[in-house]
Amino acid sequence: MNRLTTLLLLLALGVTLGAASAGTPLDEALAAEARLDSARALTLFQQAAAGQPDDAFLLYKIAKQYSDQVPDQTTDEAKIDYARRALGYAQRAFALEPTNAVYALSLAICHGHLAASSDVRTRVEMSRLIKEDAERALRLDPDYAWAHHVLGRWHYEIASLGPTARFFARLFYGGIPTASVDEGIIHLRRATALEPTELNHWIYLGFAYAAADRTAESRAAWERGLALPDRSKHDGVAKRRAREALARG
Repeated sequence: MNRLTTLLLLLALGVTLGAASAGTPLDEALAAEARLDSARALTLFQQAAAGQPDDAFLLYKIAKQYSDQVPDQTTDEAKIDYARRALGYAQRAFALEPTNAVYALSLAICHGHLAASSDVRTRVEMSRLIKEDAERALRLDPDYAWAHHVLGRWHYEIASLGPTARFFARLFYGGIPTASVDEGIIHLRRATALEPTELNHWIYLGFAYAAADRTAESRAAWERGLALPDRSKHDGVAKRRAREALARG
């Protein structure tokens, strides 16, 4: 990848080039990320950041590589460790550029990873932070599809919690914010409108429809997502969930 290609790629991502000019480690890191080799990309982004510790873009990219590897870990302890490392870098990136919606949403994703492998108290705390982070990202960029995606998933997943879980969350941990399946559908539909070729938006819209007992619409959304090509590291996981849901009828 030459310098011009790297520059165009970074501009397409909405990145302001500062200290992170296109050098060999950065070129190689972006190439490794593009071929979904998160471990190699992490090493290379860390090398690129060695002399630029306050480059928000590089800090964000390091956070993303840690975050992308959380599902690959085989124990809860390792998942939490990677999620905490990701969160630390994401917080540093956002502190440097607090008006960047991508960096704001990165915090929500890291908090989500922490919630998935933690105890109930932490999950309740993280649920509040995920919502706050996603809403902040949308205030910064109302047309940010992935912020709509994350907030949409938050709404339908929290709204789908059973009464027992809600009772104990309220009794022992102060409760969780109010959520709505309908609000989740609104945000996920907005995500599909903004990025109609992103399979994850369609697949998780399908799960939101399913939570609302809108069976025909859920199946149509899953099928739409399954027809789209894989583009990111964990697209296969989303597709497998959709196929399993369709098979259950």
